Amino acid sequence: MSTHTIQEAIPGTVIFDGRMAMRGYALNKMCYSFNSADAREAFRRDEEGYMESFGLDEAQKAAIRARNVLQLIDAGGNIYYLAKFAGIFGLSVQDVGAQQTGMSVEDFKDFLRRQGE
Repeated sequence: MSTHTIQEAIPGTVIFDGRMAMRGYALNKMCYSFNSADAREAFRRDEEGYMESFGLDEAQKAAIRARNVLQLIDAGGNIYYLAKFAGIFGLSVQDVGAQQTGMSVEDFKDFLRRQGE
């Protein structure tokens, strides 16, 4: 049996496969646009219009409005592109890690510090 046909479920993990890539195409394309300062400014001026111009679906729009990276991943977002979105709002890797673990940012930072002891 080919290893390509075997997918082991990892609890709490969204598998970014071809189906998810297709689902998240518009979202990831929008986030990629944030490489441009002009695009970031256009998004800040009119988030709804900017999302609409890329054809985001309602789940993606709701996740953008909530600034929730986990919901964005569930909506087909790829973390590499989502980092562009998070950067607009000054969200750090620790902020995203806190969302992923359900911890506060301070608790997550304390957790990371303890791992180095």
